[in-house]
Amino acid sequence: MTSICIITGSTLGGAEYVAEHIEDCLQQKNFSTKIHHGPELNQVIEDKIWLVVTSTHGAGDLPDNLQPLFTQLMEQQPDLSELRYAVVGLGNSDYDTFCFAVDHVENDLNNLKAKQICPSLRIDVLNSSDPDIDAENWLPTFIDQLNIA
Repeated sequence: MTSICIITGSTLGGAEYVAEHIEDCLQQKNFSTKIHHGPELNQVIEDKIWLVVTSTHGAGDLPDNLQPLFTQLMEQQPDLSELRYAVVGLGNSDYDTFCFAVDHVENDLNNLKAKQICPSLRIDVLNSSDPDIDAENWLPTFIDQLNIA
C-alpha cells in the first residue's frame, strides 16, 4: 500500500483544512496517510512521498509552522533523490507574491534532488468558492502520476 506523508504549512488554518480533506479523499481510495502540521525534519525524513499543502505568508514566505522544516533541509542538505513530492498552495492573487510558498517548496526540494510527481496546484482564494473541492479535483492528476512513477 502506498503511504503518503501530508505536510501542512498554514497561518490561518486554510491549508490545514484542505490537507485534512485531501487526507480523507486519499484514505477513501485506500492510500495510507499520515499528516503533520509543521513537522521537524526527523519526523518526515524517512517518508518517500510528501504532499505539501501550504499557504503563502507575508512577502511570499512559508508559514511560520513550515519554515523550520525547510530551514533544517537547507542546513543539513540531505540527499532527497529517493523522495517524490507534490505541492498544493493557497494564495491570494491580489498580491504579487501569489503562491510564492509553492515556488519555495519546489525549488528547495528540487535542489536536494527530490522528484516532483506532477504540476503543483495553486488555489486562488479570491476565485475559489471551495478550495477543498479544487484540491479534490486535482487529486486524480496526482494519483495517476504517482502510480506511473
